Amino acid sequence: MPTLVSHPDEVKIVTRRFGQGAANIDKYIELGGYTSTKKALDGGAEYIINEMKASGLRGRGGAGFPTGMKWSFVPKQSEKPKYVLINGDESEPGTCKDHLIFLHDPHAVIEGTIIAGLAIGAKTGFIYLRGEYRYLLEIMEKAIADAYAKGFLGKNIFGSDTEFNILSHTGAGAYEVGEESALMESLEGKRGIPRIKPPFPAVVGLYGGPTVINNAETIATVPHIFEMGGAEYAKVGSERNGGTRLFGISGHVARPGVYELPMGYNLKKMIYEVAGGIPNGKKLKAVVPGGSSTPVLLPEEIDIGMDFDQAAKAGTMLGSGGVVVLDETVCMVEFALRTIKFYQHESCGWCIPCREGTDWLKKTMTRFHAGAGVAKDIDNIRYLAENMMGRTFCPLGDAAAMPTIGFVKKFRAEFEAHLDGKPCPFAKHDVLVHA
Repeated sequence: MPTLVSHPDEVKIVTRRFGQGAANIDKYIELGGYTSTKKALDGGAEYIINEMKASGLRGRGGAGFPTGMKWSFVPKQSEKPKYVLINGDESEPGTCKDHLIFLHDPHAVIEGTIIAGLAIGAKTGFIYLRGEYRYLLEIMEKAIADAYAKGFLGKNIFGSDTEFNILSHTGAGAYEVGEESALMESLEGKRGIPRIKPPFPAVVGLYGGPTVINNAETIATVPHIFEMGGAEYAKVGSERNGGTRLFGISGHVARPGVYELPMGYNLKKMIYEVAGGIPNGKKLKAVVPGGSSTPVLLPEEIDIGMDFDQAAKAGTMLGSGGVVVLDETVCMVEFALRTIKFYQHESCGWCIPCREGTDWLKKTMTRFHAGAGVAKDIDNIRYLAENMMGRTFCPLGDAAAMPTIGFVKKFRAEFEAHLDGKPCPFAKHDVLVHA
């Protein structure tokens, strides 16, 4: 379970109610909850979208698309019902932020979902939880039931003429359904595979109706934006990257955990000051900055601001905010193998470049790490990954390819050290197993 931690540099906005019993609706109201929904009801759709645009909030699921702009894409008139869909299928390795939101502040997710519904004219919202988070489903369902009992959900929310309903749903342990169109397929009771785009969900989404899909952290941020005002929220972060971000720092650090820090916060400072640095006097070897799908950074590359634009400029991605820190004892070939094993296992198998590409990468790297590799394997691994890029129906192929290319490019010498039947230089044993 992710650790609830604290540091003086944190700016507690999304986490401000954590640890205060806010899963209880009365406590949530006591701490200022549901006042933002009343503001949104009074202000109307245009007011809501303008505040969201002013906030600079960008999608916290990894894509980083401006939330207010996404909501504005939904057509005002539609023959089919509109929907709000919350993506709580948190399955990216190294990521554990949404878990804490559902655990400590489920009503923020509900309130944000209602506001999104008011913005686009939807009457129904779905909160889709990761299947392995089943114990959080009880917390979420109780919060929804309590909101109905208070009149915050249902036919006439907050005594108005507006109707809004929320239903919860769990996945079945598939990483693929974290992709927005596969998520909709799953919710409709179908196999969780991606849809061809266009059309995009804002126009043709869940059950064929216009749909807004937001990550759980994104939507839980929304009520706080209306409490403090969009412009004030934007000031907390960096340029074009408003507000704060929940960073889950794991791996070889003294104080792992989830920290809420301003967008643009320096990664090097995050590791050495916020998370306490590398324990046992070890040296830093590599950092995966935003979950397993993001390209790796070397120690000399981590003096960067953690927002979507600065991460891209550094040749990587902010992703889901899962910062994985690796010390000098880690075999990067083995780490690359573990990464590709995950994506090979989680590929839905629909498109050939992903299905076959991840399988061949896994086979090649398994043999390579076992000591049976040849020199041309190194270039073949990179060639395979590069030929997967941009050739799949959804980003899972890219998610497997991008880190693989980074590992080979930046740690080629380590790959070469495994050649000629040599045992892994970082192995904890002397037995060489050939695959």
